[in-house]
Amino acid sequence: MPLNHPISGKLITWYKKHKRDLPWRNISDPYKIWLSEIILQQTQVVQGLNYYNKFTETFPTIIDLANAPEDQVMRLWQGLGYYSRARNLHTAAKAVKTIHKGNFPNTYESIKELKGVGDYTAAAVASFAFNLPHAVVDGNVYRVLSRLFNIDTPINSTQGKKEFQLLANDLLNHKNPGLHNSAMMEFGALWCKPQNPKCEECPLQAYCLAYEKDTVNLLPIKDKKIKIRNRYLHYFIFNYKDSVYVQKRTEKDIWQNLYEFYLIETEKETDPASVLKHKELKQLAKGAQVVSITPQKKHILSHQHLYAIFYELKLKTPIISQKLQPLNRHKLSNIGFPQLIINYIKAYTAK
Repeated sequence: MPLNHPISGKLITWYKKHKRDLPWRNISDPYKIWLSEIILQQTQVVQGLNYYNKFTETFPTIIDLANAPEDQVMRLWQGLGYYSRARNLHTAAKAVKTIHKGNFPNTYESIKELKGVGDYTAAAVASFAFNLPHAVVDGNVYRVLSRLFNIDTPINSTQGKKEFQLLANDLLNHKNPGLHNSAMMEFGALWCKPQNPKCEECPLQAYCLAYEKDTVNLLPIKDKKIKIRNRYLHYFIFNYKDSVYVQKRTEKDIWQNLYEFYLIETEKETDPASVLKHKELKQLAKGAQVVSITPQKKHILSHQHLYAIFYELKLKTPIISQKLQPLNRHKLSNIGFPQLIINYIKAYTAK
C-alpha cells in the first residue's frame, strides 16, 4: 500500500469534522498524553475525563506525580478500577524522574520500557507527542480493520494481534501518524461502533468488505472468554468509640495497596452464622456485638465475580494487631478503597 492510503485521507477528513473536543488532544505534552492513555485503558472516555482532570490538577508535571506518596496516587485513582495501572503509573513517573532526569522519553522503544506501557500505549504516545510513525491498535481499531477487510481471525489470538498490527502499519499515514491514529480510534468509537454502526453514512463504505458481504455485525471475532472465578468476601467493620479498623491489601491480588476492612474469604457461599464462628475472628473481637449484617452484594470484575457481605460489629475493647489500624470513621474518605467498599462506606457514613 502507498505511504498515504486513500482510507487514511478519508478518515482524517471525517475526523476533522466529527472529533470530540477532549483535553488531551491538540497538545504535545507527552506526560499528559501518556496519562490520558493509561487512564483510558479499560475505561470509557466519559468516566476517564474526570480522572484525567483530577490528576493533571493535582500533579501538573510528571515530577509532581513522581514525588507524590503512593497512598495519594491510589486515593485519586479510587473508583477507576484495574488498580495496577495506578501503581505502574507511579513507578513509571519515578523512573522518568531518576533514569531520564525528568524528561519524558521520546522514542517508541524508550517509552515502551516504562512500567505498564505496552505496544499500544507506546505507539500512541510516540505518534501523538512526537509524531513518530507507529500505528496504534486498540479495541476500536481492531473493529474497524476487521470490518474493512472482513477478517475473522480472533483479535485476542497471537495470530490476530500480528495480522491486525501489520494491517494498521500498512494503512498508517507516515506524514501525519498522530492525526491518522486519532482518526482511526475516534472513527471506531463514534461511527464503526460495536452495535448500530453508521454504515449507511460511512465515508469508508466503498472500501468495506464486511459491508459488501453483510458480515458487519459478526465482526470482530474473539476467542472464548476466560472462565469466570467466583469469590466470597466477608468484611467486618470493627467499631470502637469513634474509630473503625482498616488494613492495607499488600498481596499480589486485586486491589493491591488499597485499604479494606478485616476480611474473611470463603471458598464457597457461606451463611453469616457460620462465618461469625471463625476462630481468628472470635479471638480478634472477643465479646463484640453484631450490630448489622448486609444482604450479599455482587460486584463484577473482568474475570471475577465477587459476592460480599458486610458485618458491622461494636467492640468492647480496642484491637491490638499489626495489620489492622484504627481510623476515625469520618476520615474514611481520606484513604483509597476499592469501589465495592466505597459503595458500602457511603451508606455506612450516612448513618
